[in-house]
Amino acid sequence: MTAISDTNTKTMDISDSANVYQKLQQWLVNHPIMFPLLLIIIVCLVVGTIAPSFWQMANVFDILRASVIRGLFALGVLVVLAAGGLEVSFTSVAALVMYSVTMLVTNYMPELGFFPIMVMGAIGGTLLGVVNGLLVNTLKAPSLIVTIGTQYAFRGFLLTFIGTALFMNIPASMEQFGQITLVTLTNDAGFEVKLPAYVLVLLAAALLTWFILNHTLMGRAIYATGGNPDIAERLGFKVPQVQLFVFAYAGFLAGIAGILHVSSNRLANPFDLAGTELAVIAAVVLGGARITGGSGSVGGTMLGVILITLVSNVLILVGIPSTWQTAILGSFILIAGLFFCFTDKKQA
Repeated sequence: MTAISDTNTKTMDISDSANVYQKLQQWLVNHPIMFPLLLIIIVCLVVGTIAPSFWQMANVFDILRASVIRGLFALGVLVVLAAGGLEVSFTSVAALVMYSVTMLVTNYMPELGFFPIMVMGAIGGTLLGVVNGLLVNTLKAPSLIVTIGTQYAFRGFLLTFIGTALFMNIPASMEQFGQITLVTLTNDAGFEVKLPAYVLVLLAAALLTWFILNHTLMGRAIYATGGNPDIAERLGFKVPQVQLFVFAYAGFLAGIAGILHVSSNRLANPFDLAGTELAVIAAVVLGGARITGGSGSVGGTMLGVILITLVSNVLILVGIPSTWQTAILGSFILIAGLFFCFTDKKQA
Protein backbone atom coordinates (compact mmCIF):
# COMPACT_ATOMS: atom_id res chain seq x y z
CA MET A 1 0.00 0.00 0.00
CA THR A 2 2.84 2.36 0.80
CA ALA A 3 4.43 1.81 -2.59
CA ILE A 4 1.13 2.43 -4.36
CA SER A 5 0.57 5.57 -2.28
CA ASP A 6 4.07 6.90 -3.13
CA THR A 7 3.45 6.21 -6.83
CA ASN A 8 0.16 8.08 -6.72
CA THR A 9 1.82 11.01 -4.94
CA LYS A 10 4.56 11.22 -7.56
CA THR A 11 1.97 11.03 -10.34
CA MET A 12 0.03 13.89 -8.76
CA ASP A 13 3.21 15.95 -8.37
CA ILE A 14 4.08 15.45 -12.05
CA SER A 15 0.51 16.29 -13.04
CA ASP A 16 0.53 19.45 -10.90
CA SER A 17 3.87 20.52 -12.40
CA ALA A 18 2.52 19.94 -15.92
CA ASN A 19 -0.58 22.02 -15.11
CA VAL A 20 1.54 24.86 -13.74
CA TYR A 21 3.74 24.75 -16.85
CA GLN A 22 0.71 24.79 -19.14
CA LYS A 23 -0.79 27.71 -17.24
CA LEU A 24 2.51 29.59 -17.51
CA GLN A 25 2.60 28.91 -21.24
CA GLN A 26 -0.95 30.16 -21.69
CA TRP A 27 -0.24 33.23 -19.60
CA LEU A 28 2.76 34.09 -21.77
CA VAL A 29 0.64 33.55 -24.89
CA ASN A 30 -1.99 35.95 -23.55
CA HIS A 31 0.57 38.51 -22.35
CA PRO A 32 3.34 38.84 -24.98
CA ILE A 33 4.25 42.22 -23.50
CA MET A 34 5.89 40.33 -20.63
CA PHE A 35 8.70 39.12 -22.90
CA PRO A 36 10.44 42.50 -23.39
CA LEU A 37 9.69 43.36 -19.75
CA LEU A 38 11.45 40.17 -18.63
CA LEU A 39 14.49 41.00 -20.77
CA ILE A 40 14.61 44.52 -19.33
CA ILE A 41 14.55 43.12 -15.79
CA ILE A 42 17.35 40.67 -16.61
CA VAL A 43 19.52 43.37 -18.19
CA CYS A 44 18.95 45.73 -15.25
CA LEU A 45 19.77 43.03 -12.68
CA VAL A 46 22.95 42.01 -14.51
CA VAL A 47 24.15 45.58 -15.00
CA GLY A 48 23.12 46.63 -11.48
CA THR A 49 24.91 43.66 -9.90
CA ILE A 50 28.16 44.31 -11.74
CA ALA A 51 27.96 48.11 -11.51
CA PRO A 52 25.93 49.24 -8.46
CA SER A 53 26.20 52.83 -9.69
CA PHE A 54 23.54 51.86 -12.24
CA TRP A 55 20.86 52.14 -9.55
CA GLN A 56 20.53 55.90 -9.77
CA MET A 57 17.61 58.00 -10.87
CA ALA A 58 20.02 59.85 -13.12
CA ASN A 59 20.34 56.73 -15.29
CA VAL A 60 16.56 56.52 -15.55
CA PHE A 61 16.53 60.10 -16.82
CA ASP A 62 19.25 59.26 -19.35
CA ILE A 63 17.30 56.25 -20.63
CA LEU A 64 14.07 58.23 -20.96
CA ARG A 65 15.83 61.09 -22.73
CA ALA A 66 17.57 58.73 -25.16
CA SER A 67 14.29 56.90 -25.88
CA VAL A 68 12.29 59.89 -27.14
CA ILE A 69 13.36 60.08 -30.79
CA ARG A 70 13.65 56.31 -31.15
CA GLY A 71 10.25 55.93 -29.51
CA LEU A 72 8.53 58.31 -31.93
CA PHE A 73 10.03 56.42 -34.86
CA ALA A 74 9.00 53.08 -33.34
CA LEU A 75 5.36 54.15 -32.92
CA GLY A 76 5.20 54.99 -36.62
CA VAL A 77 6.80 51.67 -37.57
CA LEU A 78 4.34 49.86 -35.28
CA VAL A 79 1.32 51.28 -37.08
CA VAL A 80 2.76 50.38 -40.49
CA LEU A 81 3.72 46.88 -39.34
CA ALA A 82 0.29 46.31 -37.82
CA ALA A 83 -1.20 47.05 -41.26
CA GLY A 84 1.06 44.49 -42.91
CA GLY A 85 3.66 46.90 -44.31
CA LEU A 86 7.21 47.87 -43.47
CA GLU A 87 8.63 51.39 -43.33
CA VAL A 88 12.38 52.16 -43.42
CA SER A 89 12.40 55.73 -44.76
CA PHE A 90 11.45 57.42 -41.48
CA THR A 91 14.98 58.63 -40.70
CA SER A 92 15.25 60.26 -44.11
CA VAL A 93 11.84 61.87 -43.62
CA ALA A 94 12.97 63.24 -40.25
CA ALA A 95 16.29 64.50 -41.64
CA LEU A 96 14.70 66.23 -44.63
CA VAL A 97 12.00 67.85 -42.50
CA MET A 98 14.22 68.94 -39.61
CA TYR A 99 16.91 70.46 -41.82
CA SER A 100 14.51 72.18 -44.22
CA VAL A 101 12.35 73.66 -41.47
CA THR A 102 15.36 74.77 -39.42
CA MET A 103 16.97 76.43 -42.43
CA LEU A 104 13.71 78.11 -43.44
CA VAL A 105 12.99 79.46 -39.97
CA THR A 106 16.60 80.51 -39.32
CA ASN A 107 16.84 82.45 -42.57
CA TYR A 108 13.39 84.01 -42.81
CA MET A 109 11.49 83.70 -39.48
CA PRO A 110 14.07 83.55 -36.66
CA GLU A 111 11.56 84.79 -34.06
CA LEU A 112 8.96 82.11 -34.82
CA GLY A 113 7.66 80.23 -31.78
CA PHE A 114 8.31 76.55 -31.19
CA PHE A 115 4.70 75.39 -31.62
CA PRO A 116 4.39 76.70 -35.21
CA ILE A 117 7.77 75.12 -35.97
CA MET A 118 6.51 71.81 -34.61
CA VAL A 119 3.37 72.10 -36.75
CA MET A 120 5.52 72.77 -39.82
CA GLY A 121 7.59 69.67 -39.07
CA ALA A 122 4.47 67.54 -38.55
CA ILE A 123 2.91 68.74 -41.83
CA GLY A 124 6.14 68.20 -43.75
CA GLY A 125 6.54 64.68 -42.38
CA THR A 126 2.90 63.86 -43.12
CA LEU A 127 3.24 64.98 -46.74
CA LEU A 128 6.33 62.81 -47.23
CA GLY A 129 4.48 59.92 -45.61
CA VAL A 130 1.61 60.45 -48.03
CA VAL A 131 4.13 60.14 -50.87
CA ASN A 132 5.11 56.73 -49.49
CA GLY A 133 1.49 55.66 -49.20
CA LEU A 134 0.59 56.80 -52.71
CA LEU A 135 3.59 54.97 -54.17
CA VAL A 136 2.70 51.75 -52.33
CA ASN A 137 -0.90 51.93 -53.58
CA THR A 138 0.00 52.98 -57.12
CA LEU A 139 2.93 50.65 -57.76
CA LYS A 140 1.36 47.68 -55.91
CA ALA A 141 4.89 46.88 -54.78
CA PRO A 142 6.01 45.67 -51.35
CA SER A 143 6.26 48.61 -48.99
CA LEU A 144 9.79 47.60 -48.00
CA ILE A 145 10.99 48.09 -51.58
CA VAL A 146 9.13 51.38 -51.94
CA THR A 147 10.42 52.87 -48.70
CA ILE A 148 13.99 51.77 -49.40
CA GLY A 149 13.69 53.76 -52.62
CA THR A 150 12.18 56.82 -50.97
CA GLN A 151 14.73 56.59 -48.16
CA TYR A 152 17.54 57.23 -50.64
CA ALA A 153 15.47 59.65 -52.70
CA PHE A 154 14.58 61.88 -49.73
CA ARG A 155 18.13 61.91 -48.38
CA GLY A 156 19.60 62.48 -51.83
CA PHE A 157 17.23 65.40 -52.41
CA LEU A 158 18.24 66.88 -49.05
CA LEU A 159 21.98 66.66 -49.68
CA THR A 160 21.78 67.74 -53.33
CA PHE A 161 19.28 70.59 -53.32
CA ILE A 162 18.93 71.87 -49.75
CA GLY A 163 22.32 71.71 -48.08
CA THR A 164 25.02 69.81 -46.24
CA ALA A 165 26.27 72.42 -43.77
CA LEU A 166 25.56 72.18 -40.05
CA PHE A 167 23.19 74.73 -38.54
CA MET A 168 24.77 75.59 -35.19
CA ASN A 169 22.65 78.70 -34.53
CA ILE A 170 19.16 77.24 -34.49
CA PRO A 171 16.09 79.42 -33.80
CA ALA A 172 15.90 80.60 -30.20
CA SER A 173 12.51 78.99 -29.58
CA MET A 174 13.82 75.56 -30.60
CA GLU A 175 16.84 75.87 -28.33
CA GLN A 176 14.73 77.10 -25.43
CA PHE A 177 12.26 74.23 -25.75
CA GLY A 178 15.09 71.71 -25.69
CA GLN A 179 16.30 73.21 -22.39
CA ILE A 180 12.96 73.07 -20.54
CA THR A 181 13.18 70.52 -17.73
CA LEU A 182 10.59 68.67 -15.68
CA VAL A 183 12.89 67.47 -12.88
CA THR A 184 16.49 68.25 -11.92
CA LEU A 185 18.57 65.95 -9.72
CA THR A 186 22.16 65.85 -8.53
CA ASN A 187 23.90 62.50 -9.01
CA ASP A 188 26.56 60.90 -6.80
CA ALA A 189 29.32 62.70 -8.70
CA GLY A 190 27.76 66.08 -7.94
CA PHE A 191 26.54 66.76 -11.48
CA GLU A 192 23.04 67.99 -12.24
CA VAL A 193 20.92 65.58 -14.28
CA LYS A 194 17.75 66.84 -15.93
CA LEU A 195 14.63 65.17 -17.26
CA PRO A 196 13.70 67.25 -20.33
CA ALA A 197 10.15 68.30 -20.99
CA TYR A 198 10.17 66.86 -24.49
CA VAL A 199 9.69 63.36 -23.04
CA LEU A 200 6.05 64.45 -22.69
CA VAL A 201 5.83 64.58 -26.48
CA LEU A 202 6.62 60.86 -26.61
CA LEU A 203 4.03 60.20 -23.91
CA ALA A 204 1.41 62.14 -25.87
CA ALA A 205 2.30 60.32 -29.10
CA ALA A 206 2.08 56.95 -27.33
CA LEU A 207 -1.37 57.79 -25.92
CA LEU A 208 -2.58 59.01 -29.32
CA THR A 209 -1.30 55.88 -31.07
CA TRP A 210 -2.85 53.65 -28.41
CA PHE A 211 -6.19 55.42 -28.81
CA ILE A 212 -6.13 55.10 -32.61
CA LEU A 213 -5.27 51.40 -32.55
CA ASN A 214 -7.66 50.39 -29.78
CA HIS A 215 -10.61 52.76 -29.86
CA THR A 216 -11.19 53.83 -33.45
CA LEU A 217 -12.55 52.24 -36.59
CA MET A 218 -9.23 53.00 -38.28
CA GLY A 219 -7.44 50.96 -35.63
CA ARG A 220 -9.65 47.95 -36.33
CA ALA A 221 -9.08 48.46 -40.04
CA ILE A 222 -5.30 48.55 -39.52
CA TYR A 223 -5.22 45.22 -37.68
CA ALA A 224 -7.68 43.66 -40.12
CA THR A 225 -5.62 44.77 -43.12
CA GLY A 226 -2.45 43.42 -41.54
CA GLY A 227 -4.13 40.13 -40.73
CA ASN A 228 -5.55 39.52 -44.19
CA PRO A 229 -6.17 42.31 -46.75
CA ASP A 230 -8.67 40.28 -48.77
CA ILE A 231 -10.82 39.52 -45.75
CA ALA A 232 -10.51 43.14 -44.64
CA GLU A 233 -11.93 44.29 -48.00
CA ARG A 234 -14.81 41.84 -47.70
CA LEU A 235 -15.57 43.28 -44.29
CA GLY A 236 -15.87 46.71 -45.89
CA PHE A 237 -12.50 48.22 -45.00
CA LYS A 238 -10.82 50.25 -47.73
CA VAL A 239 -7.28 48.87 -47.79
CA PRO A 240 -5.75 51.66 -49.94
CA GLN A 241 -7.03 54.29 -47.49
CA VAL A 242 -5.64 52.31 -44.57
CA GLN A 243 -2.23 52.09 -46.22
CA LEU A 244 -2.27 55.79 -47.00
CA PHE A 245 -3.16 56.60 -43.40
CA VAL A 246 -0.46 54.44 -41.76
CA PHE A 247 2.34 55.86 -43.92
CA ALA A 248 1.07 59.41 -43.39
CA TYR A 249 0.95 58.79 -39.64
CA ALA A 250 4.48 57.37 -39.63
CA GLY A 251 5.64 60.47 -41.53
CA PHE A 252 3.78 62.70 -39.07
CA LEU A 253 5.66 61.18 -36.13
CA ALA A 254 8.97 61.25 -38.02
CA GLY A 255 8.55 64.96 -38.73
CA ILE A 256 7.95 65.68 -35.05
CA ALA A 257 10.93 63.50 -34.12
CA GLY A 258 13.14 65.49 -36.47
CA ILE A 259 12.19 68.81 -34.89
CA LEU A 260 12.74 67.42 -31.39
CA HIS A 261 16.12 66.04 -32.47
CA VAL A 262 17.27 69.52 -33.49
CA SER A 263 15.91 71.07 -30.28
CA SER A 264 17.57 68.52 -28.02
CA ASN A 265 20.94 68.59 -29.79
CA ARG A 266 20.89 72.35 -30.54
CA LEU A 267 22.07 71.84 -34.09
CA ALA A 268 20.71 70.62 -37.42
CA ASN A 269 22.94 68.08 -39.15
CA PRO A 270 21.65 66.59 -42.43
CA PHE A 271 23.73 63.46 -41.82
CA ASP A 272 22.11 62.69 -38.46
CA LEU A 273 19.82 59.71 -37.77
CA ALA A 274 21.08 57.64 -40.71
CA GLY A 275 21.70 54.02 -39.80
CA THR A 276 19.26 53.80 -36.87
CA GLU A 277 16.48 52.10 -38.85
CA LEU A 278 17.25 48.51 -37.84
CA ALA A 279 17.43 49.36 -34.13
CA VAL A 280 13.98 50.97 -34.32
CA ILE A 281 12.45 48.03 -36.20
CA ALA A 282 14.11 45.67 -33.71
CA ALA A 283 12.46 47.55 -30.83
CA VAL A 284 9.02 47.11 -32.42
CA VAL A 285 9.63 43.41 -33.07
CA LEU A 286 10.91 42.84 -29.54
CA GLY A 287 7.72 44.52 -28.34
CA GLY A 288 5.58 41.82 -29.93
CA ALA A 289 4.74 43.11 -33.41
CA ARG A 290 4.99 40.56 -36.22
CA ILE A 291 6.61 41.36 -39.55
CA THR A 292 3.63 39.58 -41.16
CA GLY A 293 1.25 42.21 -39.73
CA GLY A 294 -1.97 42.16 -37.77
CA SER A 295 -0.39 42.44 -34.31
CA GLY A 296 1.57 44.71 -32.00
CA SER A 297 0.85 47.03 -29.09
CA VAL A 298 1.97 50.43 -27.93
CA GLY A 299 3.00 49.12 -24.51
CA GLY A 300 5.13 46.37 -26.01
CA THR A 301 6.73 48.80 -28.44
CA MET A 302 7.66 51.23 -25.67
CA LEU A 303 9.22 48.39 -23.66
CA GLY A 304 11.12 47.33 -26.78
CA VAL A 305 12.45 50.87 -27.17
CA ILE A 306 13.59 50.93 -23.54
CA LEU A 307 15.30 47.56 -24.01
CA ILE A 308 17.17 48.76 -27.10
CA THR A 309 18.18 51.93 -25.26
CA LEU A 310 19.46 49.89 -22.33
CA VAL A 311 21.58 47.75 -24.63
CA SER A 312 22.91 50.81 -26.46
CA ASN A 313 23.54 53.15 -23.54
CA VAL A 314 24.00 51.18 -20.34
CA LEU A 315 26.05 48.06 -21.08
CA ILE A 316 29.15 50.23 -21.32
CA LEU A 317 28.89 50.56 -17.52
CA VAL A 318 29.84 46.89 -17.09
CA GLY A 319 32.72 47.13 -19.54
CA ILE A 320 31.00 45.52 -22.52
CA PRO A 321 32.47 47.02 -25.74
CA SER A 322 30.12 48.69 -28.20
CA THR A 323 31.00 46.03 -30.78
CA TRP A 324 29.43 43.38 -28.53
CA GLN A 325 26.26 45.37 -28.01
CA THR A 326 25.19 44.62 -31.57
CA ALA A 327 25.69 40.91 -30.97
CA ILE A 328 23.64 41.07 -27.77
CA LEU A 329 20.89 42.93 -29.57
CA GLY A 330 20.90 40.33 -32.34
CA SER A 331 20.61 37.57 -29.74
CA PHE A 332 17.59 39.29 -28.21
CA ILE A 333 15.92 39.51 -31.63
CA LEU A 334 16.52 35.80 -32.28
CA ILE A 335 15.14 34.90 -28.86
CA ALA A 336 12.13 37.13 -29.51
CA GLY A 337 11.52 35.40 -32.86
CA LEU A 338 11.58 31.97 -31.23
CA PHE A 339 9.36 33.13 -28.38
CA PHE A 340 6.69 34.64 -30.61
CA CYS A 341 6.76 31.62 -32.94
CA PHE A 342 6.06 29.53 -29.86
CA THR A 343 3.16 31.74 -28.78
CA ASP A 344 1.72 31.72 -32.32
CA LYS A 345 1.72 27.92 -32.35
CA LYS A 346 0.00 27.86 -28.96
CA GLN A 347 -2.66 30.26 -30.18
CA ALA A 348 -3.19 28.14 -33.29
